[in-house]
Amino acid sequence: MKKRILIFDDDTELLSILEYILNTENWETVCHTNCNDLIKKVKAGKPHVILMDNRIPDKGGVESTQILKRDPELQTIPVIYFSANNDSAALAKKAGTDTYVAKPFDLTELEKTIKGFLEA
Repeated sequence: MKKRILIFDDDTELLSILEYILNTENWETVCHTNCNDLIKKVKAGKPHVILMDNRIPDKGGVESTQILKRDPELQTIPVIYFSANNDSAALAKKAGTDTYVAKPFDLTELEKTIKGFLEA
C-alpha cells in the first residue's frame, strides 16, 4: 500500500515540484491550495503524513494544525510544518506540529523527515 501525504500550500509551483519528487519515492500525494473544509479534506484523504504551510488560505497553518490536533480521529497524524517565516520553530510549536522544516528546504532533509514518520 502506498503511503499518502497531504500537502497544504498555496504555492502551486511548489506543489507541482513536491508532487513530482515525492511520487518518485512511491508515495501518493494529495495537494490543496487552501484549508477550507480542512477536516473533510483530511478525513477523505486518509493521509499518513501532512505537510502544512504557514501562510495558507483560509485559516493559516497554525490554526489549521491546532484544529487537526484537537480532533480525536486526526490528532495522531504527523504534521510537518514547513514555512519560509523566520519564526518557523516558534510557529510550529504554537501550532502543535510534530516537527518543522524551514523553507527554502533541502529536498533530502524533507524526504528524510517524511520517511522518519512513515517508517515509525
